[in-house]
Amino acid sequence: MRRTRIKICGLTREADVDHAAAAGADAIGFVLYSASPRHVSVRRAAELARRLPAFVTPVLLFVNATADEVAAGLEAVPNALLQFHGDETPDQCAALAGPRPWMRAARVPVGAGAAGFDLLEYAQRFAAARAVLIDAHVPGYGGGGQPFDWTAFPWSHPRLNAADRVVLSGGLTPANVTDGVRLVRPWAVDVSSGVEAAKGIKDPARVEAFIAAVRRADLTPTDPPHP
Repeated sequence: MRRTRIKICGLTREADVDHAAAAGADAIGFVLYSASPRHVSVRRAAELARRLPAFVTPVLLFVNATADEVAAGLEAVPNALLQFHGDETPDQCAALAGPRPWMRAARVPVGAGAAGFDLLEYAQRFAAARAVLIDAHVPGYGGGGQPFDWTAFPWSHPRLNAADRVVLSGGLTPANVTDGVRLVRPWAVDVSSGVEAAKGIKDPARVEAFIAAVRRADLTPTDPPHP
């Protein structure tokens, strides 16, 4: 049985961090983007990250950050994976991350516009990224709770290789994540608003339901591509 990794993003409270880790999350995301309602300071991210047990990865999310901002985040959370979620180029990501592992968010248009997004070219341009996180393109750089058309892309294509590099995100909830995993078979899934009681406040029951839904998908056959 393959195991889809799970990232819970946009956490702001100790109780939510503790519960998500205990419930089975593989990674916890902290948003270091001041315009986000889920924003935490570097100091706060460090406080929360110190609560994580071994083998649960802290992820620092940046949007068009400066080199000093990224360096401050890495100094505070030295074992973090970096997530670039703005308009960063491949060269900018590599320069900001240095030797640290990083992933790049692709912002896919919702609705019919998804078919016009060249995800294979995007993944090739960001070949140095450990993973490509596929999110819906909404105002505010993520967290909008809208899914994109999962059938618009050839997930098994060798230039994309979803099982090794794709983190599926964008509008995932406990109700739809099983279908998303069965169709895409990504390396990981990422959820924020889909498990919230309010922005930045996670609902423990929804977190548990989301993780259980992913595990059900891991036990079921892959959905065939839609014609």
